[in-house]
Amino acid sequence: MAKKVVVGMSGGVDSSVAAYLLKEQRYDVIGVTMRIWQNNGAQLIDDNTGCCGLSAVDDARSVAQMLDIPYYVLDFREEFRTCVIEPFVEEYLHARTPNPCILCNRYVKWEALLRRSMELGADYIATGHYARIKRLENGRYVIQNSVTAKKDQTYALYGLTQHQLSRTLMPIGDYKKEEIREIASKIGLNVASKPDSQDICFVPDNDYAAVVEREAVGTVPPPGNFVLADGTILGQHKGIIHYTIGQRKGLNLAMGYPVFVTQIRPETNEVVIGTDKDVFTDSLLCDKLNFMAVEDLTKQMEVLAKIRYSHAGAPCTIQKCGEGQVRCQFKEPVRAVTPGQAVVFYQNDYVFGGGTIIR
Repeated sequence: MAKKVVVGMSGGVDSSVAAYLLKEQRYDVIGVTMRIWQNNGAQLIDDNTGCCGLSAVDDARSVAQMLDIPYYVLDFREEFRTCVIEPFVEEYLHARTPNPCILCNRYVKWEALLRRSMELGADYIATGHYARIKRLENGRYVIQNSVTAKKDQTYALYGLTQHQLSRTLMPIGDYKKEEIREIASKIGLNVASKPDSQDICFVPDNDYAAVVEREAVGTVPPPGNFVLADGTILGQHKGIIHYTIGQRKGLNLAMGYPVFVTQIRPETNEVVIGTDKDVFTDSLLCDKLNFMAVEDLTKQMEVLAKIRYSHAGAPCTIQKCGEGQVRCQFKEPVRAVTPGQAVVFYQNDYVFGGGTIIR
């Protein structure tokens, strides 16, 4: 009997080809689009070329009909609000810069979808992510880099659990984006040339502050002071939710030389300003750990660490320093280590583990 797999279909070319490839591999494929938009947010997500808006449903349904597979739209609005939107807002209110896609992957696109899929009798779930799953000699599952660094999405997947990985298929990790579009075009999918979606579906025009202001009415921090590290007041800022570490644009400070945000102090409602060299550091501390290659970190390790999605990665050593925390010591200083962002550790070509940056 064929193994049953539920494919998360966003209406884009990647997940569409993933469904096609799995059907070609003789899996019993079911297509599912996750409804995550909140009330009137469907148009907002569509306007931002999001992955789960109304047009995504239309495109995914069309692909499913062409592939002759069952297709459903499942409601995950409650999970998305609780696990993604609310933590996103809370982090910004406390002067941290979160990555909501990581939370969405861990708790919605995997945990919630996998649970619902098992209820449908599925053996696996599958996605259109550019990544691969590898099982190490010690029996543990890891996320392995895709064949193309240009589209590699492993950074945002470091939080997946062993159970989730053991029940996941990633059929397009062995392909380049150009090859995926060629396959889609060859079999006549109408999404073959569809543009890629934006990373954060519920944040139009990258205006994070507007989302926080809308969701946290009455609790948004007020304007405060721009200061130097020693407390010297330079001017007034719009509110700490408008700033992140390393930011240069939008400060409106006439200092006579380039200045950057080097620290945000929520306890005093201050945004600290410095020069570019002040944005560099050679260490960081992280918590909310998840390890893939090992059950836990028991000794000092040398790894490559990425401190944001677009970061190329930097060599460092990691070791436990207290309950549930890891200190990362870089061989060379890195720029703009940002509380709230993920730091992801790599060994060879796979994810060793990762955590959330504290400082």
